[in-house]
Amino acid sequence: MPTNLPAAHPIPGSGPVDISPISLTPAPGEDLDPIWKAVVPETRTRGNDIHLPISLAYAERLCDAFPEADRLLVRVAIQLHDTGWGRVDEDRILSEGFSGEWRKAEIRFEHERQGCAIAREVLPPLGYDEEFVRQVCDIIDGHDTRQEAYSLEDALVRDADRLWRFDHAGIALASGWFRMDPAVYSDRLEAEIIPELLTAPAIAMATAELERSRALLKTEVIR
Repeated sequence: MPTNLPAAHPIPGSGPVDISPISLTPAPGEDLDPIWKAVVPETRTRGNDIHLPISLAYAERLCDAFPEADRLLVRVAIQLHDTGWGRVDEDRILSEGFSGEWRKAEIRFEHERQGCAIAREVLPPLGYDEEFVRQVCDIIDGHDTRQEAYSLEDALVRDADRLWRFDHAGIALASGWFRMDPAVYSDRLEAEIIPELLTAPAIAMATAELERSRALLKTEVIR
């Protein structure tokens, strides 16, 4: 699939950038509630019931910063991107998916494939057409395992998927997955994850949220 992203990196936004705490702006509206209800079992694995709603809230902010993006596509793709974890061996998630060369772990490819399967199951009965479902699956497939984004919408989903980690709730969950304390995990976020972000608004949000989380969790002292 050819890339149609702007050449600039990080990609500059054309709309407002909100760097306030994400808890102040939960995702609005009820239009996605039927999808949430269709994937409740898949949200009960690997903290998805925390990760997915917070990531959706960040996706909404990124869509505000990029009003030219297909907002519905971004919102649905981020909502479903990690549901595939609910259909893989839960014992392998932490042992393989968050240790060693975790980006290349087969279980990460498997959760992407399962996420696409779930999208194809739940979206058509809710009225989403075949082309829309294909676009959602194009984003879900490879969101963890490939380095490049293929479209602006793909980039926004990838950034939203990472942004949730900078909130204190994300640090609390994800630091345990990687067997790190919050201080060390916060250092990793700064050194490794911020450089992975593709858009300037996401970098601004991550930087502000990380500063707040470090202050709240006293990571300069408790380390």
